[in-house]
Amino acid sequence: MSDILVKIRDLHFSRGDRKIFDGLSMDIPRRGITAIMGPSGSGKTTLLKLIGGQLTPDQGSIEVDGLNVHQLSTRKLFELRQRMGMLFQSGALLTDLSVFENVAYPLREHTKLNDAMIRHLVLLKLNAVGLRGAAQMMPSELSGGMSRRVALARAIALDPMMIMYDEPFTGQDPISMGVLVSLISELNKALNICSIVVSHDVPDTLSISDTVHFISAGKVVESGSPEALRESQSKWTHQFIHGDADGPVPFHYPADPIMEDLCR
Repeated sequence: MSDILVKIRDLHFSRGDRKIFDGLSMDIPRRGITAIMGPSGSGKTTLLKLIGGQLTPDQGSIEVDGLNVHQLSTRKLFELRQRMGMLFQSGALLTDLSVFENVAYPLREHTKLNDAMIRHLVLLKLNAVGLRGAAQMMPSELSGGMSRRVALARAIALDPMMIMYDEPFTGQDPISMGVLVSLISELNKALNICSIVVSHDVPDTLSISDTVHFISAGKVVESGSPEALRESQSKWTHQFIHGDADGPVPFHYPADPIMEDLCR
């Protein structure tokens, strides 16, 4: 079995005239936490959708566990997706179902387990994220942090080989963020799986990641361990980690000189 779970080669993808990826290549290990970081609009969430087969590349290939995602039949792609967990940026809980039923949903949909077994599994998953006591609450009764944790319990319901996190820390207060950071780290260790984290939050993401890929202008700018990237001499990496307003990613969006614009 290969140590690489996700293999991306020469990936090209555009939305209309806008080039999102321009020959991007990346390897994501089978174990550990891999972070994908970059400025807004660099295609981080789009990359997760390509890995999951929701979008199709213009060119290049994406293999997950040795399978070329975009050459699979609908049935085979459906089977592969059952082995992937996804934590959406919004949580994406089903608002008419209780916390318990949200976590139970993938078990009812994809397994033939009886109600007693489903109950045990759901309570175990909720206990893992600290919300067993909230099983009968409705999504409208949850805080933002609690919603993310319920969504995480649902993402691990089928014991996936990988979990993809789309901006898991966005909009969270410091306590909720600390809980989510700890949960992602502890669950990855306990389940011994692949976690892919897309995030803008530099300090917390680097604190739990084993490998980091910085992407910009359609390519991987730099990859390495958090320690190595903190010491990087790359101006782009330094700008992103330290939040500098100007640098390789310019403060000004491309435009004609201001005097030319004003005098028209």
